[in-house]
Amino acid sequence: MINQHYTIPLKIVHVITRMILGGAQENTLLTVEGLAAQPQRYEVVLLTGPTVGREGELLERLNLNHIDWRLVPHLTREISPWQEILGFWELVAFFRRIRPDIVHTHSSKAGILGRLAAWYCHVPVVIHTIHGLPFHSYQNFVLNRVYITLEKLCARLSDRIITVADAMKRQAMQAGVANESKFVTVYSGMEVGPFIREMNSDDLRQQLGLQANDIVLGVIARLAPLKGHDYLFHIAPEIVSRYPAVKFLFVGDGSLYQELQRQTDNMQLRKHMIFAGLVAPEMIPRYIRVMDCCIHPSLREGLARVLPQAILCDKPVISFDIDGAKEVVVPGRTGYLVPPGDERILLQTILGWLESRRLPDPFSASEKAQFIAQFRAENMVARIEEVYQESLAEKQCRKTRT
Repeated sequence: MINQHYTIPLKIVHVITRMILGGAQENTLLTVEGLAAQPQRYEVVLLTGPTVGREGELLERLNLNHIDWRLVPHLTREISPWQEILGFWELVAFFRRIRPDIVHTHSSKAGILGRLAAWYCHVPVVIHTIHGLPFHSYQNFVLNRVYITLEKLCARLSDRIITVADAMKRQAMQAGVANESKFVTVYSGMEVGPFIREMNSDDLRQQLGLQANDIVLGVIARLAPLKGHDYLFHIAPEIVSRYPAVKFLFVGDGSLYQELQRQTDNMQLRKHMIFAGLVAPEMIPRYIRVMDCCIHPSLREGLARVLPQAILCDKPVISFDIDGAKEVVVPGRTGYLVPPGDERILLQTILGWLESRRLPDPFSASEKAQFIAQFRAENMVARIEEVYQESLAEKQCRKTRT
């Protein structure tokens, strides 16, 4: 437990680049809400850059729940040295005014600038969450080395680094970011109730133009590079030639929307492709209920929230075996894992599932209950609180020794 060296309530500042509809942002939102619901213990502020783009935003929910959030005008996603300098000093000004006990940063750019600004302002405890590593094998070598170097530097300024999957910890350690003692895995929580509650999806199926015998293969992801939509488009003609009742349902929006629409028309698959566009987070459970199988062909994730969400809805998932996917997808029980980028095996796996349309060995009731607990938002917040307390206690011990 903390002692008199820290004020009660603790002042905690979360920093993120933008509050779009996305996994990192929903994780941050639920964390801030969970902490803010305990005003006797925590005084919480969220700092975010401008939320722009086709991905939607979560600012309205922050306002509805009376969360204290502030705009950092130059904390933008785009890389620009001048923007970075201005964003850094804006964060410094906020920290000097707020004087937080803990700064908790999220994702790459906000993590780098936020941790540097927290160190500059002598913030007692600095926590960072890796939702997905900024360096990966699909980027330019020089950029890859720059990100690794920056992550190594900022890891030294961090008291703890939270990862949303053990895979993120392993990859960061392999890159030499920090040693194991600095990392802790806290699975990304969610409001599990709507995903485990029975609900009728007939009205939504009708809205989407689905017939009773249609087999729906769904994808929930931004329409963006590395999300893998192109792999499905390459194999879609063969799938629908063998199973004409198959419909592909794409939930999400993004920069590839027009390109994917063009491909749909060129392949003459318009009647097999449904683009739902942006969907409010509270509607995601209903869309998953419409699906017969959830496909996740992304090449880069931390731990995609749609995987546990689909499993909570008792829907099978077929995912590329990337990052944290194997930590939730149990082959033959909750779904199937495919080597990343392997269209042939992806096609074979989808066709194999279409032939039987079932999983041979689903979760037992006790296993399902354990899985639900693993992803409850309340449990995520409680574990993050423990990380805060442990970090504060360690900082006090070091001060006492000196």
